[in-house]
Amino acid sequence: MPTRHDIRNVAIVAHVDHGKTTIVDAMLKQAGAFAAHQHLDDRMMDSNDLEREKGITILAKNTAVKYHPKDGSAPITINIIDTPGHADFGGEVERGLSMVDAVVLLVDASEGPLPQTRFVLRKALQQKLPVILCINKTDRPDSRIDEVVNETYDLFLDLDADEEQIEFPIVYACGRDGVASLTKPEDGTVPPDSDSLEPFFSTILAHVPAPVYDEEAPLQAHVTNLDADNFLGRIALVRVEQGELRKGQTVAWIKRDGTISNVRITELMMTEALTRKPAEVAGPGDICAVAGFPDIMIGETLADPENPIALPLISVDEPAISMTIGTNTSPMVGRGGSGKGADAKSAVKDRKVTARQVKDRLDRELVGNVSLRVLDTERPDAWEVQGRGELALAILVEQMRREGFELTIGKPQVVTQEIDGKVHEPVERMTVDVPEEHMGAVTQLMGVRKGRMDNMSNHGSGWVRMEFVVPSRGLIGFRTEFLTGTRGTGIAHSIHEGHEPWFGQLVTRNNGSLVADRSGSVTPFAMINLQERGVLFTEPGTEVYEGMIVGENSRSDDMDVNITKEKKLTNMRAASADNTENVVPPRRLSLEQSLEFCRDDECVEVTPEAVRIRKVVLDQKDRSRTASRAKSGK
Repeated sequence: MPTRHDIRNVAIVAHVDHGKTTIVDAMLKQAGAFAAHQHLDDRMMDSNDLEREKGITILAKNTAVKYHPKDGSAPITINIIDTPGHADFGGEVERGLSMVDAVVLLVDASEGPLPQTRFVLRKALQQKLPVILCINKTDRPDSRIDEVVNETYDLFLDLDADEEQIEFPIVYACGRDGVASLTKPEDGTVPPDSDSLEPFFSTILAHVPAPVYDEEAPLQAHVTNLDADNFLGRIALVRVEQGELRKGQTVAWIKRDGTISNVRITELMMTEALTRKPAEVAGPGDICAVAGFPDIMIGETLADPENPIALPLISVDEPAISMTIGTNTSPMVGRGGSGKGADAKSAVKDRKVTARQVKDRLDRELVGNVSLRVLDTERPDAWEVQGRGELALAILVEQMRREGFELTIGKPQVVTQEIDGKVHEPVERMTVDVPEEHMGAVTQLMGVRKGRMDNMSNHGSGWVRMEFVVPSRGLIGFRTEFLTGTRGTGIAHSIHEGHEPWFGQLVTRNNGSLVADRSGSVTPFAMINLQERGVLFTEPGTEVYEGMIVGENSRSDDMDVNITKEKKLTNMRAASADNTENVVPPRRLSLEQSLEFCRDDECVEVTPEAVRIRKVVLDQKDRSRTASRAKSGK
């Protein structure tokens, strides 16, 4: 069959923070994608604000480099897909792998294969894609290259890779310095026999198959991603499988429901480095962007109008976690960060607080996020949003918050399935790396969450690696306790491992809440009196309302408190007037920590300025009646 030797399509997959985006930066720089005078940021591919803040890749992105072989032959275009390393964004990974002919598996020379390495590799092996192994960060002082290579071989065998896939080439690299070699360096050193990524580029050319096509086949192009432009409208990112796409051409648009309509391509663009440039034609194997389709969706096909043949839809794993997202129903809705309406009116002009605005935003998210689902609930102003994991849903809420939305978020729940008449719940495989002295604390934490230890290994460096199989709902709220129990030294990662029969009741939070019993401003006097009752979340001067959670109780039950109490002023001098007391700084909870803290009768109020935890039922008397009814069994 005819082959396009001038193009290669490859995805870079790895665990979180193993250096994917850094090595792509080095490839772009060394391939001459930028002029010498251009100022370049670190991690150029992480263009999203949240990606830069959290230091992770959330959205799969593509770039293209023109590589000029050393033998002087014609330049070759290498299309590179930078995929997320976190399993919560697995929909992005599956979409990225549908565009390429091989993957580069990046593994940290010290940490070795971790749960997300297993997740992304399993997806690649299922699609029968060839693999190039890149051992990155060889300059780490604690690197153990030989052991990591052996662990990777074990992982391939564990995932039932065939003989061809196990015979993979190995490249040793230091992505930060832009150096790669085919010769194994000493542990803790940069490869000494190279000063560039040339061996990495040559390995990609030798082992990534060039796209093959059938000259007689009609046009077929697969929509794998979506973007938007203020002038062009919705842009579809497509991979051309057969035939050619041309600007101004009329093509058959085969939709998800099987209906076909003829549409004209108004704009055709090809990616060069980090920018899209207009083009006239795209052939088999090319990854290009097209405009002219107002409602096109991921997984649909562009085909020949005379002979339209659909390509298979992109399938993704089932969601495991859900949460209820609704409009803000607190007394402070639309009142800005301080809660004082008159002062904040100018700051809240663009506030989005209606059910229609929230629903429209969730519908827009569904367009580009194939792993998300939105279901109706009994209430007209709330929806159940299902996704891969807690982080993916928290990222969505954070994006909406920054866009001016005010929301009420329910406690994350697991999505159960009924198999053979029994309820099954999602389980995760959790890999934990901790210093030896914290082994007992981690084992105890996992025991409470009904975690089952599958494996334990000690590398002799004072650190222990433990693998647990644990129900997904046991991991809601786990991270904060884990970091406290290991004094911030532990590393924990998990991936979805399937479904198992319901594990029974889990009690993961032993402490109750301190709940404000009236509206007003927090006073230092009240905080000093309440400090011994538990840990407070609010600062002096913060506006609170009845039913808002202002701290964590030191006991297991909830306590209604007056955090707005003021010191009575008299003209009598008190005996303790010269005694000074300090207000202990409050614990500030992030959005993710607030969601972890929630109990079933609590929810999180999210506004552009503040994240507050509150009771679902705000009125203290109503809550007391409900509790007494529950005790009496009525």
